[in-house]
Amino acid sequence: MKEIEILIEVKSDKETALRALGGFDSLGVKKTLDVYFYDPLRKNLQPDEENRLSASFRIRQKGEKCSMAYKIDHFILEEWSHSDEYETEIEDLETAIKIVENFGLKELVRIDNEKYIYTTPEYEIVLEDVKNLGLFMEVEKIGKVGDDEVASTKEEIRSLLKSLKIEFGPEQNAGKPELMLRRSS
Repeated sequence: MKEIEILIEVKSDKETALRALGGFDSLGVKKTLDVYFYDPLRKNLQPDEENRLSASFRIRQKGEKCSMAYKIDHFILEEWSHSDEYETEIEDLETAIKIVENFGLKELVRIDNEKYIYTTPEYEIVLEDVKNLGLFMEVEKIGKVGDDEVASTKEEIRSLLKSLKIEFGPEQNAGKPELMLRRSS
């Protein structure tokens, strides 16, 4: 499925951001652990010299549910456009990690965060308090988007973000794993 989203750093404090999101439907707070892996034998599952990923493999525990996902990122020039994401539920995080490690993949980075999840009919809006990284907002389009609608959908998301009474930093042209890798290097 095509994933159209924008990740942006939140400069406002968490309480201000949560108040600004109060008009949306809340799905609650989920503690989330994402474990990303790289493959020492495949270049496309390794960060490049700038710690950019063109594809990623992740195992996630979000609340009581676990899943694994493979994402292929698409870029227009140097700007991330969207991802093709293939995700499925799994039974157990630790067992899945052991299986993946036995296939030769190595842990790249762990992202530990608390997600405050809100929805509209068109978007999932998530305020993320990411351990050792900071406060972010991720807005993702719900449903299918055609290739010719990616740019306009991202503009709609930017308009939604501008309408919120939240101070933001610049839009991130990277995902949280890349941001974490850059911070630690």
